[in-house]
Amino acid sequence: MLLVAAAVGWSVIGIAVKSPLLKDVPGPMFAGCRALTAGLFLLPFVRPSMVRFRWGLLPMVVCFASMNVLFIMATQQTTAAAAIFLQYTASLWAMVFGVFFLREPLLRGNTVALICGLMGIAWIVHNDWNGENFQGNAIALMSGVTYAGVIVTLRALRDESPQWLILVNYIASGAVLLPWILQGVHELTPWQWLLLACIGPIQMGLPYVMFARGLKWIPPQEAGLILLIEPLLNPTWVWLCWGEAISPATAVGGGLILFGLALRYTVFREQTVPARAPLD
Repeated sequence: MLLVAAAVGWSVIGIAVKSPLLKDVPGPMFAGCRALTAGLFLLPFVRPSMVRFRWGLLPMVVCFASMNVLFIMATQQTTAAAAIFLQYTASLWAMVFGVFFLREPLLRGNTVALICGLMGIAWIVHNDWNGENFQGNAIALMSGVTYAGVIVTLRALRDESPQWLILVNYIASGAVLLPWILQGVHELTPWQWLLLACIGPIQMGLPYVMFARGLKWIPPQEAGLILLIEPLLNPTWVWLCWGEAISPATAVGGGLILFGLALRYTVFREQTVPARAPLD
């Protein structure tokens, strides 16, 4: 139930980004507020004994800050379904990066998932090649690549405290985007600021706490399968709240991506290389 609640919490980002009140907020400002407030929420969960600097934190933070901004921009410029499905290709790119940078084996289950994922990507992008959502789809794909960089750097830092690593990502990402946040001091209404302040703790901070606690009882493979609820719910919430339809091409392509990941976590679950906790 904790993992399901975490997935549901992560899935509501589409409602906020597509809402009439926040849809015109610049992506960097939105992403910066979300990360900074989530970091402040998680601060009490990090003990001083967890704090330690390593050079590997730098590429991790760069990848996370990039992913954070790119995902918000993608959700603004394409459908919520395409944005979340293409971001979920992160697991596929992480397999490839793991092979080249961490010298992890390319297992059969990973290969099957990768093939399904590439077919899904091709289907979504090809069917909107000249459409109005093509730029947003391309940004969403880049958010998946940068998210994979986060996953790989988290694997490389597996000896560090997860709470500390997540906190560093949130606070550093918010700090990098602070100029955009300050730029909007007089541009946004009090209601917009209130919503932006609430999104971080509700959509990023609290779900991570529930996810971390849920992993005490659930194996990573099963957790990965449960978290596939998120990309299914995200576009569903947006459709229910704001009437944004899911195109047939996105449904087919997203289905292929999720099908490949589901195979990896079920049929080939014994061969899965453990990964660290998702951040979004």
